[in-house]
Amino acid sequence: MAEDAEKILLDVKDLAVHFHTQDGIVRAVDGVSFAVERGSTLGIVGESGSGKTVANLALMGLVPCPPGRIERGSAAFDGKDLLKLTREQQRRIRGRHISMIFQDPMTSLNPFLRISLQMTEAMKLHLGLSSKEALARAIELFKQVGIPQPEKRIRAYPHQFSGGMRQRVMIAMALSCNPDLIIADEPTTALDVTIQAQILELLKKIQGETGTGIVLITHDLGIVAGMCHKVVVMYAGKIVERAETGPLYANPLHPYTRGLLNSIPRLDAHAHEKLEPIEGMPPDMTRTNPGCSFEPRCPFRIDRCRTEEPPLRDIAPGRAIACWVDVETGKPV
Repeated sequence: MAEDAEKILLDVKDLAVHFHTQDGIVRAVDGVSFAVERGSTLGIVGESGSGKTVANLALMGLVPCPPGRIERGSAAFDGKDLLKLTREQQRRIRGRHISMIFQDPMTSLNPFLRISLQMTEAMKLHLGLSSKEALARAIELFKQVGIPQPEKRIRAYPHQFSGGMRQRVMIAMALSCNPDLIIADEPTTALDVTIQAQILELLKKIQGETGTGIVLITHDLGIVAGMCHKVVVMYAGKIVERAETGPLYANPLHPYTRGLLNSIPRLDAHAHEKLEPIEGMPPDMTRTNPGCSFEPRCPFRIDRCRTEEPPLRDIAPGRAIACWVDVETGKPV
């Protein structure tokens, strides 16, 4: 990666997370490297099971062990390797310097506790605020994320909020300690498009005001186009393409990336024009394949794809792919 070292907020190298199960070893993340710059947004996209969430849970120290285990890798953040911290050191960073917006706010919020208690806990722990000061800040954060009647709603329970409002609560909690990095895991899942747009605009506004780095985990390439500066495409626990957002959408170079983009409805499509789905199913992650994991589903596959795994190779500044075929010509590289 050619990014200026001073701009790098998080630098992940060769991260591997495996789950040891009765059915075998699940290589959920297998040698992933990416970087997040200060004040920028990195999109991580791919189908369910591609390893997007697990990779970021590992950075937060939230992979359940057993059965999960970080096999190798490093994650440099503020002069520290996140993967080598003790549990106490992780707790000092988690919430204070790195916050996470979880995919399902209903299961991430404790249904038995008032929002006020859940909102103020981290601020009292990390910022040393009194209960009164933490509550006042929580109310201000509610105003910032657009929750009406914040003085009243702060004392409500999670079930008294709609899905969109619960997501706003999660964003407010993530912002409460002014983190340097926010990991947003499917922050708009199951929300209607109007609420989606409001939440994404809110994240962009906050980033513009604070310079926070954001990792946006999603399968929605439409969201990535409007939010992210750079994109990492994952498949079967590995990165298959990495690029800046504009060049990736203008000219996807990996067959899987092309398949993802071709499966999205287009406004300029002709009437009755069918979408192009990616044939087949994601691979069984407990089985080792000597070749490319995407080979069984790939329309460009050649014999070499069955026997050799393509490395992620740089083909231009900021651009890398893992493929044995030039998709523009259909010829081997």
